Amino acid sequence: MNGLEVLTFGCRLNALESEAIRRRAAEAGLRDAVIVNSCAVTAEAERQARQAIRKARRSRPSSRIVVTGCAAQLAPDRFAAMPEVDSVLGNREKLDAASYAGGPRIRAGAAHRAPPPPLAAAPEGRARAFVQIQQGCDHRCTFCIIPFARGPNRSVPATEIARQVAALVETGVREAVLTGVDITDYGADAGAGPRLGALVRGILDRAPGLARLRLSSIDPAEAAADAALLDAIADESRLMPHFHLSVQSGSDAVLRRMARRHRRADVAAFCAAVRARRPDAVFGADLIAGFPTETEAMFEETRALVDEAGLTFLHVFPCSARPGTPAARMPQLPAAVRRARAALLREAGARRLDGFLASRQGTVERVLVEDGRGGRTEQYARMELDRPAAPGEILRARVVGRAAGRLRGRLAG
Repeated sequence: MNGLEVLTFGCRLNALESEAIRRRAAEAGLRDAVIVNSCAVTAEAERQARQAIRKARRSRPSSRIVVTGCAAQLAPDRFAAMPEVDSVLGNREKLDAASYAGGPRIRAGAAHRAPPPPLAAAPEGRARAFVQIQQGCDHRCTFCIIPFARGPNRSVPATEIARQVAALVETGVREAVLTGVDITDYGADAGAGPRLGALVRGILDRAPGLARLRLSSIDPAEAAADAALLDAIADESRLMPHFHLSVQSGSDAVLRRMARRHRRADVAAFCAAVRARRPDAVFGADLIAGFPTETEAMFEETRALVDEAGLTFLHVFPCSARPGTPAARMPQLPAAVRRARAALLREAGARRLDGFLASRQGTVERVLVEDGRGGRTEQYARMELDRPAAPGEILRARVVGRAAGRLRGRLAG
């Protein structure tokens, strides 16, 4: 087997950057290589990247193997020491075509502070595209290593973002997903405070042909303070009613130890404020199970918040202490406790998701067809259709059932 292959781990921003990596590597003439775009959020993510590297070498013994991404940015020597690896690139270097033309084995400078390059891409044949609006993070949550890998908050100019979205629409993209490390801090680096709401308005005004605009993960404290964003949620029907929140915990004591800016009541209040403006809104959340010093009672506060705030799509992570963070110096809970609590949160999420899907029985949903037999509703539920449809179409389908975390729909007409 040969050819250029990019393996992606981690967030949507990494997925977007992988599309740029593929283009940059091709520009440099790299034809027989595996590029591993790594993640550093958890130790498990790093383990999976190392496992993928070893597997790639076994299956492609003569191909060049390049490792990049956040894990490579933070510990380039660790990956360079692997006998399977030919070269290591940092997060800045991975977006430079010259990095793939050979040269030093390790190219990983410090986390960068320059304005981020404009990035927007849709995987081939897809009607949904990711658009980078900012890079980096100015906050220092005690568990998070990503600011050290990505640098401070830097925003892409709004005019450039709008231009890219318009260009994507010209290629047939129906839905744009705004992504970054901390998108609700968009524009704050200019000294004017968060400007995500204004950006949303500007994109929709300048790209009338865009059918859908969706947000990736948002911070509840920043989002609640952005009055323009709340107004856009209320009256912009093309802004999709699915909001994924960076919650992490439902215990105020744990949130303080995490150095988060919101508290438990703020999450429920934000969800209620959005629902008052947009009754069809559905929420997801990132949750960390077993943070250092989390007691059983603190954990139960998090589990109860899933129902109290009405959180439907959960991303649950057992706490993974990252070397160099304050949380790594705190008393750690046993791994078995962390895993058990994560499993309980996932069960709560599965129950909430099943209840949400059941509530859609008989409704008519607008589905963006992605792969010919299914796609996503406006609220981000996956729906399988009763017959083939052209990717990129937005069709009306009646919900006739559910199975395996998905809706089953019958196309109208």
